[in-house]
Amino acid sequence: MPPRRRRAPAPHHNEAAQLADRLQAAGYTKRDIARIINRDPSLVSQFYTKNKGAAFVPALTQVLAAIRSAGITDTAELAAIAAGHITRRTTAAGTRARVRTKALLITPSGTGTGRAGAQAIASGSARLRPLIAEAARQGLRLAFTVRLAGTGYVHASGSRTDSPGIRRDVIQRTDHTEERSYGSAATGGFDATDFARRVDRSGGDVTAAIHQWLLDTGRIHPGAHITHLEIRTWRPR
Repeated sequence: MPPRRRRAPAPHHNEAAQLADRLQAAGYTKRDIARIINRDPSLVSQFYTKNKGAAFVPALTQVLAAIRSAGITDTAELAAIAAGHITRRTTAAGTRARVRTKALLITPSGTGTGRAGAQAIASGSARLRPLIAEAARQGLRLAFTVRLAGTGYVHASGSRTDSPGIRRDVIQRTDHTEERSYGSAATGGFDATDFARRVDRSGGDVTAAIHQWLLDTGRIHPGAHITHLEIRTWRPR
């Protein structure tokens, strides 16, 4: 008789992942949890894959308590509760650990740039939301460049109807995708406040907000998928 195969033991998740599981059972997505703790959704995934999240256990515990005992469900209210219970990691020497994150800066002249690749696009380009929000707060203008399959665009490559006044209007890639730019300092660009509102209406999903603008203005087909996104800001003269 052949030997019986043993079942692989179920993976043991850390406390942060267990709390995230409870929040998901309560109807929240990983993206929602990321918004509540003001971090990128990829970090929530790393609770499971890389044993991260210990610094967020007190915050997530308080959030669960607020949901169960006080009936609070709004993510903005839960984020406010979580904020008071999130502490920075410490090093072995007991000092505060540095946060490993890319700097997101808007210079005094109003110039700022943020990019999102394939992985960030999948999570709604969350890293670009603070840039757009700050640009709106400062009354800046913005422009953006999107990259998607050439067949996803409505207008032919190089069409002046699609992106008028942009010299560098199309960059064609070997994988049959194209980068097209919308807005510039020369054409006046777009009101950052308007795009901040669009992002808010999309639940903080920058990718979805830009995708909807491209649909509303007749530039892409409904099934088009953005693979890369860049936001640029400047102060109007």
